[in-house]
Amino acid sequence: MTSSTVLNFITWDVSSDIFTIPIINHPVRWYGLFWLLGIVLSYRVLWNLLKKEGRQVEFLDQLSIYIVLGTVIGARLGHVLFYDPSYYFSNPLKIFAIWEGGLASHGGGIGILVAIFFFAKKKKLSFLWVADRIALVVPITGACIRLGNLMNSEIIGTPTKLPWAFVFTAIDPIPRHPAQLYEALFCLLLFLLLNYLQTKPILNNIGNCFALLLILLFSFRFMDEFLKINQEDFESSLFINMGQLLSIPFVLIGLALFVINSKRKSPQLS
Repeated sequence: MTSSTVLNFITWDVSSDIFTIPIINHPVRWYGLFWLLGIVLSYRVLWNLLKKEGRQVEFLDQLSIYIVLGTVIGARLGHVLFYDPSYYFSNPLKIFAIWEGGLASHGGGIGILVAIFFFAKKKKLSFLWVADRIALVVPITGACIRLGNLMNSEIIGTPTKLPWAFVFTAIDPIPRHPAQLYEALFCLLLFLLLNYLQTKPILNNIGNCFALLLILLFSFRFMDEFLKINQEDFESSLFINMGQLLSIPFVLIGLALFVINSKRKSPQLS
């Protein structure tokens, strides 16, 4: 695995595989490792938060299972329905072939919301209270996933002559925006911001942390899409691409929730 600076650009020729497991000859990939890292870090941060609030953490294991399943299933179905439905409807068994790639973050976001709904209903908890806690750690997993995309040389950016441009040798010799890295760095900053603001008046009302996550994360996603190449050919015929189109409802929901909460005269406690 090597990465070097050539002609003021960063040559990215990193292998997506870390090593191959002997006997079964199965590769262990960076993408899977970063997914796992995101889940572990999110779990630990949320565990510490609940302990700090003096709350029971026993349900955290079950919540984690709901969230992981919701994320993976939602991300896969999102890719199937939003990006290439005709192919998958013609080859339905391919829907289950996740190892071949194809996860959509917007679908993952919807899957998380569905998972939170069913978990909150089962445990008789406030949906927004659970969503607020999950919102504090979503950026960690998001950052790890985008670093996994970087290691895979996927979701690459548009051509640029900026000095920090990456040449993804597995794709072509063209210097491009490291759009995956932009989003990973933004997610890390968003994580720090939300955890700093969680004790401030702006996030006092239940649901405000969740709302702020939706507004900031998907607003950045909308802007970052201008620096990415389209994932599917049909997007070239759209005024904005699918990633931007799917980001708009998330931003609007966040704004609406903030407006509703601003009319409340006192913090809403769980």
